[in-house]
Amino acid sequence: MTISSSLNAGVAGLAANASKLATISDNIANSSTYGYKRAVTDFHSMVIDSGLGSYSAGGVRATTQRLIDERGPLVSTENATDLAVRGRGMLPVSDSSAIGAGGDLPFKLASTGSFRPDADGYLTTSSGLTLMGWAANPDGTVPTYPRDTTGGLEPVQINSNQFFGNATTAIDLAMNLPATETEAGAPGATQELSVEYFDNLGKSESLSITFVPTVPGAGASNQWTMILEDSASGGAVVGEYTLSFDDTRGQGGRLLSVADVSGGPYDAAAGTVQVNVDGGPIDIDIGTLGDPGGLTQLSDAFAPVSISKDGSPVGNMTSVEVDPTGNVHAYFDNGMSRLIYKVPLVDVPNPNGLLTQDHQSYTVTPDSGPFFLWDAGDGPTGDVVSFAREESATDVAGELTQLIQTQRAYSSNAKVIQTVDEMLQETTNIKR
Repeated sequence: MTISSSLNAGVAGLAANASKLATISDNIANSSTYGYKRAVTDFHSMVIDSGLGSYSAGGVRATTQRLIDERGPLVSTENATDLAVRGRGMLPVSDSSAIGAGGDLPFKLASTGSFRPDADGYLTTSSGLTLMGWAANPDGTVPTYPRDTTGGLEPVQINSNQFFGNATTAIDLAMNLPATETEAGAPGATQELSVEYFDNLGKSESLSITFVPTVPGAGASNQWTMILEDSASGGAVVGEYTLSFDDTRGQGGRLLSVADVSGGPYDAAAGTVQVNVDGGPIDIDIGTLGDPGGLTQLSDAFAPVSISKDGSPVGNMTSVEVDPTGNVHAYFDNGMSRLIYKVPLVDVPNPNGLLTQDHQSYTVTPDSGPFFLWDAGDGPTGDVVSFAREESATDVAGELTQLIQTQRAYSSNAKVIQTVDEMLQETTNIKR
């Protein structure tokens, strides 16, 4: 039945080209949709065994596929939490509607998103996708979580009303003491210095540091007593040390030895002494022995060269940014920052096997293979780009070209059906 097979092939051709037209229409309609992955239709011939001297048309079958592994170009935006992935990885997201319902959250993937805090502070897109990540500990460390499950992932929530203060734990001192004050006959004038630090509640306190020279009966002692008093402890002495300085050629003026009278012992390897203020210990770096950059005794001038410390007063959160490694940092108006979440990137062996969901999101299927959570910037996933969105992967010019080809192919198949119809009509018109 060669004529009938021709008719069936023509009908199959119409259906296949109609399917291709649908994918082209979808691609063109979403040419401005951020993160859209274009769909393609492939044709496959169907072969029917034919006998000698005859041929039966098998027709064509169409299969469609979404090319999730194709990435669109990245464009800059003004929002710090507009995120895109530069690589094959995907961002973990969930449905915002499921957050308040309790139970396990649905696990979805997205290659880009414009995330902004909702009424509850969750970073959510306008289409309802919420960014997921691992919460950091108060000290800024991220616990170790399994990488092949969603355990530990939770919605990224930003509390814009949070405050943050950081206690001072280390102070670096670099200063010069006047060598003339340790010579015989010198007035023995003390040198005083006040260093601000921040306690565990972010309050400002101070360490008063007094340098008392040792004046000998003859010659030069090259020795000072360093006394540290804590304002938070009512002015109590928290440390006292005897400092000796070298007077040899090439090493003149550098620390020679440090002896502790009270307070923590001098750590010669680190060049620090530790004093216990009211809120806890503070390491004070005065320089290693022979170090020209710490405490020195030269000339006749008292010169605090450099005083630096960690810690900060209490500050209000001003902004949130995501770095290329997926770390979510909160920034405060006191100049400090704090790691609050880490967003991993999801990878699957076959991205095109993912199941497409609404709003440019995808779910894992047996065809995609199992997922694995990578640190952004590590492994095959690429890194995270903030202030950026991924544009549609649709090439409008290419789609319009295929549209013309599909239209011609559809018309040709319609012509085949018309021709078969005319041939069958001729057959029915044959008279005995």
